[in-house]
Amino acid sequence: MRVRPVSLAAPHRARTVLGVLALLAGVSLAGCGTGTLERARTAAAPVLPRWSAFVHVRRPLDVIGPRADGSLVLAAAGRLWVLSRTGGVKPFPGAYKSPGGEEPYIAIAPALPGGRSCFRAGTVYALRLAAPRGVSAISPTGQLRRFARITAPGLIDGIAFDQTGRFGYRLLVTVNAGPRTTLDAIGCHGAVSAITHDAPRVEGGITVAPRTFGRFAGDLIAPDETGGRIFALGPQGQALLVASSGLPHGNDVGVESETFIPDRRNFEVLVADRLTPGNRHPGDDVVLRIGSAALLAAGARGSDLLVSTEGGAQTDAISCGPTNCRVLHVADGPAIAHVEGHIAVR
Repeated sequence: MRVRPVSLAAPHRARTVLGVLALLAGVSLAGCGTGTLERARTAAAPVLPRWSAFVHVRRPLDVIGPRADGSLVLAAAGRLWVLSRTGGVKPFPGAYKSPGGEEPYIAIAPALPGGRSCFRAGTVYALRLAAPRGVSAISPTGQLRRFARITAPGLIDGIAFDQTGRFGYRLLVTVNAGPRTTLDAIGCHGAVSAITHDAPRVEGGITVAPRTFGRFAGDLIAPDETGGRIFALGPQGQALLVASSGLPHGNDVGVESETFIPDRRNFEVLVADRLTPGNRHPGDDVVLRIGSAALLAAGARGSDLLVSTEGGAQTDAISCGPTNCRVLHVADGPAIAHVEGHIAVR
């Protein structure tokens, strides 16, 4: 197998405005450079592995975790559920019900060593898309409270925790307004600070890069489903182009969901496939799953960024070092799939 790297020979950081101007001029960016982005379409396996149905559930929207016992938290049909290792589904404690909105994604507070974060581990944070807009918190025992208010105009459409500390171990939320995105950082007491109001258009299952992700370590990694690109947003508001996925793109089609592959041999990843009647990828109301053996055999590696398209669950693995990135197509899903939210790993 020959893999062509993505050139990242330019300086480490670029201002958002430079990236936007270059994109408008039709120039592909890597870091702040103007080198050509090359995509490797060859996979290690002669036949690409496929996502398969793990459990059927009505209107799945997002799946996150794992929790301390290995179970996952599933947002489906406007409520929260606990998804066991064996596929059992039971109600999450409490009476949380989404107040409305198409995509109220969720995140779970991680357990970080050394008291680095004052967020209570295991608490679920859900986007609140109806007034008052913001974020709700649901404790592990089901207690519900309004946690933070988001005032930036646009659609609140991304949520993730910073586990590396570059954003102060805060909760990160993106708000899309036309071609621009606001990135807000929220402290454990609900204080909201705007990182930038001028990031490129991104949405979906955003995630923060671990320290092993080269020059983008600690940045918020966010997909652009309309353009098929992956961006890195930094704590000072800088926006960098990580790579162009080369996958199909457009509304309800392009890159939507992300996670980072753990640096171990045995794991599985799961994602929500929501029934969406009338869509060209109408979905099937299932949680899809693929195992580590299939992904690693196809060329994915520990610490790679795994990204999947909303339409058809076509999946890339992206690895980045100090000077270059590798983009590799490693899996496909059912063509019917309509993927939403984060990719969960356990």
